[in-house]
Amino acid sequence: MIGNILRFKTAVALVLLGLLTLLAGIGQKTFWAPPETVTAVAPGGGTAAPLTVFDQKLRTLHGGTVKIKVKGEGSFLLAAGRPDDVDAWVGKTAHNTVSGVSEDRKALQLDHTDGEATAPSPAGSDLWVTTENANGELNYSWNPPADGDWSLLLASDGTKAAPSQVSMTFPNDTSTPWAIPLMVLGALLILAGAALALLKPRKRKTGGDDAAGTGGTPKGSPFARRARDQAANRAHERNAGAGTALAPKGSTAAGSVESRVAPSALRRGTGAAVALLTAAAVAGTGVAAQASQSPSPSPSQSGSSAPAADKAAAAPVLLDAQFRRILEQVASAVDAGDAAKDAAKLAPRVGATELEVRTQNYKIRSKVGSYEPRMPVRATKLLTTVVSNEREWPRSVMAVTQGEGNVVPQLLTLVQASPRENYKLVGATPLQPGTTFPGITRGGTETLAASDKSGLLYSGEEALAGLGDRLTKSDSAFKDKLAEGQSSPYIADTLAYQNDVVKSGANGNFTFTHKVAPENTVVFRTSDGGALVLGRLNFAFDGTPKNAGDKLTIGDDAAALAGGKETSTGMVLNFAESVAVYVPPAGSKDPMKLVAATRGLVGASFK
Repeated sequence: MIGNILRFKTAVALVLLGLLTLLAGIGQKTFWAPPETVTAVAPGGGTAAPLTVFDQKLRTLHGGTVKIKVKGEGSFLLAAGRPDDVDAWVGKTAHNTVSGVSEDRKALQLDHTDGEATAPSPAGSDLWVTTENANGELNYSWNPPADGDWSLLLASDGTKAAPSQVSMTFPNDTSTPWAIPLMVLGALLILAGAALALLKPRKRKTGGDDAAGTGGTPKGSPFARRARDQAANRAHERNAGAGTALAPKGSTAAGSVESRVAPSALRRGTGAAVALLTAAAVAGTGVAAQASQSPSPSPSQSGSSAPAADKAAAAPVLLDAQFRRILEQVASAVDAGDAAKDAAKLAPRVGATELEVRTQNYKIRSKVGSYEPRMPVRATKLLTTVVSNEREWPRSVMAVTQGEGNVVPQLLTLVQASPRENYKLVGATPLQPGTTFPGITRGGTETLAASDKSGLLYSGEEALAGLGDRLTKSDSAFKDKLAEGQSSPYIADTLAYQNDVVKSGANGNFTFTHKVAPENTVVFRTSDGGALVLGRLNFAFDGTPKNAGDKLTIGDDAAALAGGKETSTGMVLNFAESVAVYVPPAGSKDPMKLVAATRGLVGASFK
């Protein structure tokens, strides 16, 4: 009776303990579960600044998407860019940096840097991959536009203080590693308690097997009883002998002692067995849970990773989306300038050689209606792009397009002089008919100094100087070092033009020079180890009368710039030649190749 009561109490205790454990596990997944996000707020009363930078590390501080809320007066913007681009644009301007989160994760850490009180408006900068404009309030989800590190820049117009009411919401660690083990443990305890309450121990027999009939008189005759007793004794002796043989030396034979277990001991053993089984199950569950939650080694744990600065250095200076946006703005500016013959409309997006050539083209066309306009610039059809991964300034990029009005594909060269300036078109050069554009890595390629000959047959400046010499002299030493013929007709056309001038100008002496303008040279490494050299040659056409009284006559196009058609003292015509030359890698037997070329009249004067 006492054993039954003890078994029942133990069962109840196990069930209650199981219910509490199960409730604790469920609670960790529900009403005790940690919040899915945590929000940190920028402290008030800080030093105002026109710019606020969000450090790159905040985006990956807790994993997942970070949400930013900004409140401010009037219009402001939030721009995303590479960390080095953001830092370069900020420059020496005073700014605040959101650099981290407090230990309790309730406040943002702000660092102030003194500097210039104002900056230009960051709106419209080519450095930004994305820009969010807002008025009064902005809710922004910080997602990376591409692989690598990214920072954010918050500003009004560069003169007013940037909005200071900023909060960032981060994903929280909602993992509950003990929830599942507790629920499993609770269920096992409940099952163990139920089993202990329902299962009863076996009852011990009170009578002998041979007792039968009235008064318990043994069945069978004396002879039968004697035979059974002898058989039992023989079996007992055999068992005893086997037990003694199997027992280790110095121990008691297992078969020589009869073991008897009391019912209370059996009940205690049953409870202990249940406890041991439960503990074993819980231990197994805990190990499984720990194994399932143990993170696998990340790349940064299994091996050293490149520093952030190295990653930024390897990143191309423009993403495809940026490049297309810039090309569209360049093409729009050129269209506006060409339509109005107004160079002022070109200024925001056109510079250097291309601005000079188109400005003079507009001037000539305003007086000579038949003068041919420059080839239009199109953002489509975009055939290929070439982007540098050299992140210092000036930065150069290149595109090949063939849109409406482009008889042949056109090579567009764009340069960004400094972080706060936008890319400008500096050259628009049609490819030579039938030429093959050299392969260049699209993910970002190396740019070389004009004097750098590493791995090349010729340096950039040597290649352009050789082309200039070949265009000047029919017997140039570079005649066999440049591919000519149908794939590079510009060389033959230029030499023929110069010869025609000499032949037709019987009363004049003429000289021609093609000199390199070194400040315009850009060199991109090609996939085969060679290089594509882009640059400008200044083509000068000098004429002087042979005898006193002789006069030289110039065409209507040159007259529009010179202010007259005839001269008895001499004249000088100046052309800007935009060219692109492929240089083979060192050790190659192939000649250089003129890939693209054109010229435009930029000056005419009398001596």
